[in-house]
Amino acid sequence: MPDIPFGFSLPGAQPPDPSDPQQMQQFMAQLQQMFAGAGSGPVNWDLARQVAQSQLSAAGDPAVNMFERHQVEESLRLADLWLDPASALPSGIRVAAAWNRNEWIYNTLEVWKKLCDPIAGRMVGAMGDLVPDEAKAQLGPMQSMVATLGGALFGGQLGQALGQLAAEVLSAGDIGLPLGPNGTAALVPANIKAYGDGLEIPEDQVRLYVALREAAHQRLFGHVPWLRAHVLSAVETYANGITVNREAIEEAMSRVDPADPESMQAMALEGIFTPEDTPQQKQSLARLETALALIEGWVGHVVDSAAGDRLPSVVQLGEAFRRRRAAGGPAEQTFAALVGLELRPRRLREAGALWSAVLEHRGVQGRDALWGHPDLLPTDEDFANPQVFAQGTPDWDISELENLEKNEGDKGEGDDSDK
Repeated sequence: MPDIPFGFSLPGAQPPDPSDPQQMQQFMAQLQQMFAGAGSGPVNWDLARQVAQSQLSAAGDPAVNMFERHQVEESLRLADLWLDPASALPSGIRVAAAWNRNEWIYNTLEVWKKLCDPIAGRMVGAMGDLVPDEAKAQLGPMQSMVATLGGALFGGQLGQALGQLAAEVLSAGDIGLPLGPNGTAALVPANIKAYGDGLEIPEDQVRLYVALREAAHQRLFGHVPWLRAHVLSAVETYANGITVNREAIEEAMSRVDPADPESMQAMALEGIFTPEDTPQQKQSLARLETALALIEGWVGHVVDSAAGDRLPSVVQLGEAFRRRRAAGGPAEQTFAALVGLELRPRRLREAGALWSAVLEHRGVQGRDALWGHPDLLPTDEDFANPQVFAQGTPDWDISELENLEKNEGDKGEGDDSDK
């Protein structure tokens, strides 16, 4: 088959005969179907949703019944009660929800858009650069199809990844990022049951432990005003240093057959995005890894303290979750394959030890007061000397964090009233 004008071939597809109107009409209809719902952004999110839903339908997506919904609500209520003496931050749960896998995708999609659109935009731009100048003139209005193809490619791959992720995540905050709506604590009962079966731990204990982790995440992101933006900007800053491998794009595109839309889903985009090995990129990666480790370390430390002797399998569950997160968990495959970004809190155990040392020397109030400002948090260097950091003079009080939170709330109310 001859090469397409912009430098790559589409194997398996028979080119339409320009003199045959019926062939041309069928070819354009196939392309139109493939690119339907492209939207204005760099990712075809409609396609991503369709691919994810199709994948979940094939694997199974059990509906949440009323009994499971009640179990989740009770687990989250009990989790908040247990966390009260273990944390100076109050409950952050406004809504307790039980989601099936499709609902997890639907309710987290807005944050995925913020995380993935900038990187996808660079891929689409690189695809456009593959088109020689002389070919651009020949393509004319069809040149926009290059960007549409890029959005469809990324959307199809992202849909597959989200479908896999939705079949594994246990809650809205399972991967350490604030993916769900603010104040909504959500568990995924079907995934919790499957995870508990693998651990051979009673389902009610696994559900309560997941609820404790989810409730702890909600306290942290609900009452530390700057944290959500801090984490998402750390991801964005690191992503800005990721470069596009144009040879990998050209090779990947050569396997796409417009007559067979499923070829787009079967194509792998691994290797297209690679981090730049620069001091700035290493610094942004360290910032991201430290933030994730501090969040996950605090959550694990607080949850294990709250569960104490109340949950028979707490030690086994704590260790299982630490291994799961340290190995990258379900999110690592999603980000590493698509955008070259891993979300592993590599220093999880050290972060847990650091928070334990701070609790020993400063108590619950002093420990949680460190979330009052990003400059107060331990740095990467402090992980090596937790006792030295813990014995340092605290210069912040939890009441100041509460005042900061109140001021942020008042500011939000003022903004609404001005509209």
